[in-house]
Amino acid sequence: MNKNRKTVLITGANRGIGKAIAKKFINKGIQVIGTSTTQDGVKNIEDYLKGNGFGFILNLKNTDSITETIKEIYKKKYSIDILINNAGIKEDNLLVKMKNKEWNDVIKTNLSSIFYLVKSVIRPMIKKKQGRIITIGSVIAYTGNKGQVNYSASKSGLVGFHKSLALEVASKGITVNIVSPGLIKTDFTNTLSSIQNQKYISNIPMKRLGNPEEIADAVIFLSSKKASYITGHTLHINGGMYMI
Repeated sequence: MNKNRKTVLITGANRGIGKAIAKKFINKGIQVIGTSTTQDGVKNIEDYLKGNGFGFILNLKNTDSITETIKEIYKKKYSIDILINNAGIKEDNLLVKMKNKEWNDVIKTNLSSIFYLVKSVIRPMIKKKQGRIITIGSVIAYTGNKGQVNYSASKSGLVGFHKSLALEVASKGITVNIVSPGLIKTDFTNTLSSIQNQKYISNIPMKRLGNPEEIADAVIFLSSKKASYITGHTLHINGGMYMI
């Protein structure tokens, strides 16, 4: 791994959308630092990176450890030019049945961790007067969903966070944006029955699920010089199921 090459940090890079994003960055000549919550996930990351970066374990629920982990990356003289906040969890339940742990785990992972990650990388970006911060949101932030008050709240909170941060760093050459997917072919949708799958698709005007690569393409665009005048924006990619 070359410490002088442009580098992207991607959370949750071992599979699905995160993996698709990482592969497209590699094709663009940008090296990847990818995170996973397990050693098996790290091995998977390093297998497909093939020397174009490395993986490491990061538990986003343990917010106290995030800052120290990023410090270690900087101590090794790696830069973080682009931050992709991709990792997220769901712990679904109706509000009346939702346990405190289900609420806290989702908020810590999907929202609070973004604060700690961004705070850890923002000063070096300001110093260099360039950087990209992109977070994977969700259509559920805008539509809501039964049994997902925790998930919807976490993703809705990201909208205000990114708009405010975008205002703070716009003059520093840093852009801050959200990519908000609808229903995408991932491990979650692969477990759906044909009846469930058809029910979801019936609510999508394009009558199909999205592909992880379609989300990755949007991330690559927002990371590029072509998107240098776009900040504080949420890019919706959902086949028409939600329109502003």
